[in-house]
Amino acid sequence: MQNQNNTAAGIELDTASEPHESAPGAAPASDDAAARPWDIVVSRLLEQAAIMCVEHGVDVDSFMNGAWSAYVESRPGMRAQLEETQLREHLTELRKLGRVGAA
Repeated sequence: MQNQNNTAAGIELDTASEPHESAPGAAPASDDAAARPWDIVVSRLLEQAAIMCVEHGVDVDSFMNGAWSAYVESRPGMRAQLEETQLREHLTELRKLGRVGAA
């Protein structure tokens, strides 16, 4: 299979879509995953990012926040939708507690 190298901040990322050895104790890849090469690519990219974070002393919370932020930013309108949903839930809780009147 063909390798694609993407450079982000001067770092080459190996995005080969061929399967790789799983970590010890990891579940074997299912036939469903084999039908979705993007799934393998994403897994490899996340694995490479995690390894780099460990090598450079980045804590897991920073890694997870960065991954979540990148995911949200890649979907136009998602951040606004999540913020609106969170605000609605907060207002609902405040109304239940009698701190905000219902209109």
